[in-house]
Amino acid sequence: MAAVAATAAPKGNGGGGGRAGPSEGSGTRRKKGPGPLATAYLVIYNVVMTAGWLVIAVGLVRAYLAKGSYHSLYYSIEKPLKFFQTGALLEILHCAIGIVPSSVVLTSFQVMSRVFLIWAVTHSVKEVQTEDSVLLFVTAWTITEIIRYSFYTFSLLNHLPYLIKWARYTLFIVLYPMGVSGELLTIYAALPFVRQAGLYSISLPNKYNFSFDYYAFLILIMISYIPLFPQLYFHMIHQRRKVLCHTEEHKKFE
Repeated sequence: MAAVAATAAPKGNGGGGGRAGPSEGSGTRRKKGPGPLATAYLVIYNVVMTAGWLVIAVGLVRAYLAKGSYHSLYYSIEKPLKFFQTGALLEILHCAIGIVPSSVVLTSFQVMSRVFLIWAVTHSVKEVQTEDSVLLFVTAWTITEIIRYSFYTFSLLNHLPYLIKWARYTLFIVLYPMGVSGELLTIYAALPFVRQAGLYSISLPNKYNFSFDYYAFLILIMISYIPLFPQLYFHMIHQRRKVLCHTEEHKKFE
């Protein structure tokens, strides 16, 4: 679930290594942060990733202004999108070496889900690249990641503006359903082409006595959204109340 990757992970210290969501930064628990060198590296990483997603955002706007249409804008940002989304694989390493206190397994699942959608669906099935649904999830991802990496950067510097914190815990209300809708529609649009071409499928007989139906696999992925989306979405709503209410209460005592 690629949209989950941006918003739903538990815990994190703002280091950009775990894809921490609305449960982070609530102020109820504080863990020891990374050392000076790790902090410097994480700041640089998050600044670069923020800049990368800003490049994608500017590319989308420029392409739209040049074409006068939102159709087929994917081609204008295809290369930076692949580069910076694939670059998020480093976040798994951040967790693995301990500079960010997030779950390696959960972070791996979340990062790989997006990488999967980019490479195994959108890149592999060329016919879906002109679908409006691709622009839908790309726009949701872009806004989400600009906010997320900015949030991590300022958190590491201990100067987090309230506006960024508010955006981090509020805009997902729209962006999460928007991203999920785009992802599901894109996978659905890819299904007939996957079936026709037998993409990534392995049929019997073969020397390994193993079969794999990529078409059925994509359907299972789509079905998995049904139980996961409501659970994660309402969890984030709960965490938003917890974090922003705590912030308001803290301001009153200052």
